Amino acid sequence: MSLESRSLTRARRYGLVLVDLSIGFTNPALSPLASDADAIIEANSTLLALFREQGWPVFFTTVAYSDAHQASVFREKLPALDVLSAGSVLVDIDPRVAPRAGEPLVVKQWASGFFGTDLHQQLQAANVDGVVVTGLTTSGCVRATAVDSLQHNYRTIVPVEAVGDRDAAAHDANLRDLGIKYVDVLSLEQTIRLLSNTQ
Repeated sequence: MSLESRSLTRARRYGLVLVDLSIGFTNPALSPLASDADAIIEANSTLLALFREQGWPVFFTTVAYSDAHQASVFREKLPALDVLSAGSVLVDIDPRVAPRAGEPLVVKQWASGFFGTDLHQQLQAANVDGVVVTGLTTSGCVRATAVDSLQHNYRTIVPVEAVGDRDAAAHDANLRDLGIKYVDVLSLEQTIRLLSNTQ
């Protein structure tokens, strides 16, 4: 017997959270964590342009480690994370979608953009009740951030074209699971249409 899964009611005001679109995740020539992200960057650029044009809130996250004790068990499990050292070019947001003045950059050490950060407080200060989660990677930091967004009671959207993963099967499976249990998984076109009908 399958569970009923409904589409969420539209939020009153959305914020855009771009998860880990840093060079460490978008440039395969420089980082073992990266994958070909050109199409994902393009989709995020489209969303960024809409949010900026409308003056809606935008937030970026990046993973950066300044000492060996930060997220030590996570890094033991996935040693490639060690390349994301504070001050490295790999933790900088890809210049194609770089933050503008006034757009916060949340530095995190774990998968979720909410865990151990003030992202929730910043979203509350921006008076949002919905979050559009984009970025990299679908099965890791995007999933963790999207689930935590729901767990902070935000109406959450994940646009398919604006997220990606090194593992295509994991990408598909996680989008399916997120869409059934936690968030609305929409196309980029559907997301833009929904956003354009609010605020």
